[in-house]
Amino acid sequence: MAILSEYEEENHKKPSSSRTSSKPFTAAFDPSNPLGFLEKVFEFVAKESDLFKSDSLVTDVNAVVRMVKDKVEAEEKKRKEVKTEGTSKAEKKIKEAPPPPQVRKEELKKEEVKEERESESKVEEESNGRRAHMMFVYLYTVVREDTDANIDMACAEDSGFSLSSFADLFLNTMSLASPPNKGNGLDMDNYSWGQSLQEVNITVPVPPGTKSRFIAVEIKKNHIKVGLKGQPPVLEGELFQPIKVDDCFWSLEDQKSISILLTKQNQMEWWKYLVKGEPEIDTQKVEPENSKLSDLDPETRSTVEKMMFDQRQKQMGRPTSDEMQKQDILKKFMSEHPEMDFSRAKIN
Repeated sequence: MAILSEYEEENHKKPSSSRTSSKPFTAAFDPSNPLGFLEKVFEFVAKESDLFKSDSLVTDVNAVVRMVKDKVEAEEKKRKEVKTEGTSKAEKKIKEAPPPPQVRKEELKKEEVKEERESESKVEEESNGRRAHMMFVYLYTVVREDTDANIDMACAEDSGFSLSSFADLFLNTMSLASPPNKGNGLDMDNYSWGQSLQEVNITVPVPPGTKSRFIAVEIKKNHIKVGLKGQPPVLEGELFQPIKVDDCFWSLEDQKSISILLTKQNQMEWWKYLVKGEPEIDTQKVEPENSKLSDLDPETRSTVEKMMFDQRQKQMGRPTSDEMQKQDILKKFMSEHPEMDFSRAKIN
């Protein structure tokens, strides 16, 4: 609230007035209505003086308003300059301030790396402990329940394998994959699949009486999609490996199931899964039909027999054919160079 208690007219053109003594003026100033306050001022001036009788009233008032406005703007500009100057000095001071010592940053970084390594080491130790426990549980189960299992550690050591190396080999080859079904594949909720080295067979049940025109099958090099038209696909995803699209086909069996045959591009490897995202099978437990080996050419048959032998060796914790060959070469080299000391040699 502002109180105007005294009014003096300081205009250089003083209007004639018979009253020369000052008059008191009191009014309340409302910031939300400044023009109302000015209106009261002008009414008081008009009542107590001859200012409004002057012909130059409007010009004189405009001049006063302009003068006050210029004064206010000048003061505002001056405040901004002072503020800008202070900000510039502060920024300059910050720039000139010496950087924090680099040694401290390096120490903090070393501590972070050390803590991270300790954490990773702890996690790895816990993981190795779980894996070791699982390994010996599995070994116990095999020795107790599988009468055909023949885990001969003495034989393994005679072949150059120690107990620790056997454990490492077992941990590396052991997996939590599902055992394959009779077709060397897997039975899923809405479909099943099996395989040979050359082909993959898929069976997808459909409602009895389904017509072939209602079936939607899409086979691509790396992708498959199977289902009924107008419904979500029963099977869809990226295949484990590429296939030969021109050698693939499908058929409707007894209006009860869709039978699909996929021809593998790589016919020397077992598939671990059909489409990406489904459970994997343990390919070491795949059992190819021996009766079909006679149908293969000699080179392919030799490769398949080698794969089967290596799988049996891995299951028993024994060296594969390639590992045995390397050991024979090493033994031969050692016998030909008796002058060399191999007692401290580490053989992988």
